[in-house]
Amino acid sequence: MKYTDELRNAAASIGRLMDAVQPVPAPRPSLTVVGTGIRAVTQLTLEAVAAMASAESLLHVIGEPIQEDALLAINPNAKTMTDLYADGMERSFTYEGMVLELMAELEKGKRTVAAFYGHPGVFTYPSHESVRRARAAGFPARMLPGISAADCLYADLGIDPGDGCQAYEATSFLMRSPPVDRTAHLLLWQIGTIGNWTYESGGYDLSSFPVLVDVLARIYSPMHLATLYEASFHPRGKARVERMPIAHLPSAYLTPASTLLVPPAA
Repeated sequence: MKYTDELRNAAASIGRLMDAVQPVPAPRPSLTVVGTGIRAVTQLTLEAVAAMASAESLLHVIGEPIQEDALLAINPNAKTMTDLYADGMERSFTYEGMVLELMAELEKGKRTVAAFYGHPGVFTYPSHESVRRARAAGFPARMLPGISAADCLYADLGIDPGDGCQAYEATSFLMRSPPVDRTAHLLLWQIGTIGNWTYESGGYDLSSFPVLVDVLARIYSPMHLATLYEASFHPRGKARVERMPIAHLPSAYLTPASTLLVPPAA
């Protein structure tokens, strides 16, 4: 593919640029956790590309063919960890397997990079946990920021989080019932997997979603407008933006990438 050739050349140039800006390379063995952004290829940061290109072991959780091809162009040793997911298995077990794989590479003495889609610190347990365990074991470890779905949402919907913003993972919000500031934006992430602890490639049981809708209808009102949002994964794609009253949400089509924005009531 032409773009992979261009990306391979760009990665080499970025490596030289970063050597000039940051002349001290990451030590080996060490762990660097990076994010690849949401939109494939176009949201890779210079830092992330340079780190991945110089990695002796590059493990990633992407699950998007274009982005996976891009990582192979940057570093031919790139290896996916998405095969650790299994239907019916609790996602926490899968995440533990990812952490163990990363720690095994460090124990082999390799300069290791873990790449996760979006921002590596947003709803990504294995990224935080691998950094904690690496440091506890005496290895240098760092996390580099990336572009998250929240960043895409702010841009696509014209939202300034500085005006007031609360954000929760949907299942956590439903279980914890935190106080809601009705004068601020409310972001609920992963509504398409609400109430589910396991990985299901065939789709998730969304019987808990109407419960969430009832909670929101009581906090705001059934006719208060909310927005279903999904950032585009394709470089030329458009975001999914659907506005509807809260009462109409149970009939909406949800995917694991669905996010709900409830704007201020006042």
